[in-house]
Amino acid sequence: MIKRNTKAKQMILESLKTSKSAISQDNLQAQLGDLVDRATIYRVLNSFYEDGVVHKIVGDDGKQYFAYCRNCSEKSHHHNHFHFRCLNCGKIECLPNEMEVNLPEKYRTINFNGFISGYCSLC
Repeated sequence: MIKRNTKAKQMILESLKTSKSAISQDNLQAQLGDLVDRATIYRVLNSFYEDGVVHKIVGDDGKQYFAYCRNCSEKSHHHNHFHFRCLNCGKIECLPNEMEVNLPEKYRTINFNGFISGYCSLC
């Protein structure tokens, strides 16, 4: 749920929704150009993450990537899946299969960051 809706938030959300892969702050900056400044993009992405609008992926390159939550509800998020980064084209995509990690008793998962690098089917 987006709290205070601004033009910048709407533009960033639209970019995330239409993207076929997870995107970084740099990707968004390149897409939006001078329409939204870097600090605003950073702040909005992190507020979307905190509000459960997007999930965050930390890539093997150390960058943070964000993907719009497509199959989640406000109370139920499903992000225990691997992510794939193509070493040729750079695309980051969420892989479809959810993973179940059996933790010891009384442990609980807050974040899952599974990451695979290789070459996509187009490369």
